[in-house]
Amino acid sequence: MRGFLNLFGIGVIWLVSVAGWLVLGGVTQSRGVSQKDTLRTKVNELWGPEQVQRAPAVSFRREIPPPEPDPEKIKKAKAAAAAAKAQGKPDPTLPPKPVPPSYEQEPVKATLASTRATAKLHSDPRRKGLVWYALYDVDFAASYSYVHQDDRPGILRIELALPSPGAVYDDLVFSVNGKDESAALDAQPGMLVRELRVLSQQRVEFKAGYRSRGIDSWRYQAAEGIARLNDFSLRIATDFRSIDFPSQTLSPSARTQTNDGWKLSWDFRQMVTGQGIGMVMPARIQPGELASALAFSAPVSLLFFFAIVFVLATLRKIEVHPVNYLLIAAAFFAFHLLFAYSVDHVSVYAAFIASSVVSLVLVVSYLRLVVSTTFAFREAALAQLVYLIGFSLAHFWEGYTGLTITVLAIVTLFVVMQLTGRVRWHEVLSFGPKQPQQPPPPAFATPAAG
Repeated sequence: MRGFLNLFGIGVIWLVSVAGWLVLGGVTQSRGVSQKDTLRTKVNELWGPEQVQRAPAVSFRREIPPPEPDPEKIKKAKAAAAAAKAQGKPDPTLPPKPVPPSYEQEPVKATLASTRATAKLHSDPRRKGLVWYALYDVDFAASYSYVHQDDRPGILRIELALPSPGAVYDDLVFSVNGKDESAALDAQPGMLVRELRVLSQQRVEFKAGYRSRGIDSWRYQAAEGIARLNDFSLRIATDFRSIDFPSQTLSPSARTQTNDGWKLSWDFRQMVTGQGIGMVMPARIQPGELASALAFSAPVSLLFFFAIVFVLATLRKIEVHPVNYLLIAAAFFAFHLLFAYSVDHVSVYAAFIASSVVSLVLVVSYLRLVVSTTFAFREAALAQLVYLIGFSLAHFWEGYTGLTITVLAIVTLFVVMQLTGRVRWHEVLSFGPKQPQQPPPPAFATPAAG
């Protein structure tokens, strides 16, 4: 009966601990979400939003040929001039006024003949509270060309939209055929615009560039929908090695690793695509998300630890009261509580080490008094290193957390099964008094020979 009550008490303590961790995880998660939503707008205002640089939009309006002169008017004018000449009078007809060329109202979309662009990305992550923001600096430069393939001359319109009206652009460059046109910036929509007259087969070259800042990712988009890329080349250089590409973007044609990052290139002779090109900034471990994840998974680690301690206490006939389990659970909870409220002041690793040391000292120093020094420093300390610290470390290995926890669970099951294979649980958890063991029957005595 006593063994069953102890097990029942341990179960109740574990359930109470689960409730505490759920509350702590929910509060930590709410703090992180609140800070992320509140500070995101301020970071965007201070640093700039996510940037998408779109290719220049080129269009032209064809020149309308002048109307053919009226033959009757020409005939009458010649007759009047001849009559005046015969009479010795001046020519009454006035010289024709020059007619300015007119152009069609609806523009015709055109395609760039070539693109040469480069982007240098510098990662500069910043942390505010429980949230890391993946900030970056970008140095963009591009050279474009357009060839007027239409038979008629026209007015070419070049529109280069900057990524965001709220961003800061330093060393802004915009030139057309070698002439600086940066003053043509329309500040309201954040667009560089230039119009010029072009003749058939005329080639126009223009350049653009700037230095700016953004967050999370940088993209280059050829058009809103499907676009044709002619003689296209884009080079991206990074000063970070952990590279990733946004969804619906093209993979690089070639990549070369450098001492501090990568050099990536996209080269296309002629391609039709609706996808862009981009780079996702490397993400740091989010302290708030990590603290809440550790709190939500803590009941599993405590369950493993309780199972090991209970089995060892049963095998060695050590008295560990449920109150002792309650205080051990509190020491485990101290790890997550200290980590959750220190991680927004110090680095993730410093908070993890400090929380681990505090919890380990609490458990070992306590079990040294409850059981023995040997049990505390050997069995209990090793179990806590595996099921609390090692279990928590698994959350740092993105993509392997579930596998690591699964392996720990299987190993724990194997150890418990091997240790308790010969335990008579009906005796350990019996409701009634233990039955006295019957003495073994006496050995059969053979009569002595007479």
